[in-house]
Amino acid sequence: MVPTQHSALRGAFEWIAVIVIALAAAFLIRTFVVEPFVVPTGSMEDTIEIGDQILAQKVSLEFGQPVKQGDIVVFHNPDGTSEHDVLVKRVIATAGQTVDLQNGKVVVDGVVLDEPYTENKVSEPFEKTAVPISYPYTVPEGCLWVMGDNRTNSQDSRYFGAIDASSVTGHAVFTYWPIPHIGVLS
Repeated sequence: MVPTQHSALRGAFEWIAVIVIALAAAFLIRTFVVEPFVVPTGSMEDTIEIGDQILAQKVSLEFGQPVKQGDIVVFHNPDGTSEHDVLVKRVIATAGQTVDLQNGKVVVDGVVLDEPYTENKVSEPFEKTAVPISYPYTVPEGCLWVMGDNRTNSQDSRYFGAIDASSVTGHAVFTYWPIPHIGVLS
């Protein structure tokens, strides 16, 4: 009977080891490679819908690659009064660039942005903001100017100002749910 007890004990330890390794791998992948998020607001419609489940890759951030204009990023919400801890927006300008809003268009460093993803929704400044913002606005060092693609329904840098680049937790790269929305984000 000793060999059977030994086999059962060995089998249990093997299963425990497999579970521990799987949990450690999942933790490491989620922490350093890719993390799933559920989109909480309609600020990125029609690029990303409310409730879409997306993957944000973290590898480029871990290796120190800078966030670029046009990237869709996931970041910690700078507005502590909101119910959403994490937001998804598009990077419009990076440190040192100047943002202006003219005639419903976004102008960065004197050039009107071509933004087909906004579906020609106007980009106007907000009357009430969390921080004082005047245009043209130069993005401070270490910061990013972010805006939602749904410009008429997005609380973004026009409201809370430039975000700290260190608050970015990943680049949104792929929608994996629901099935009709599956695809690469750009």
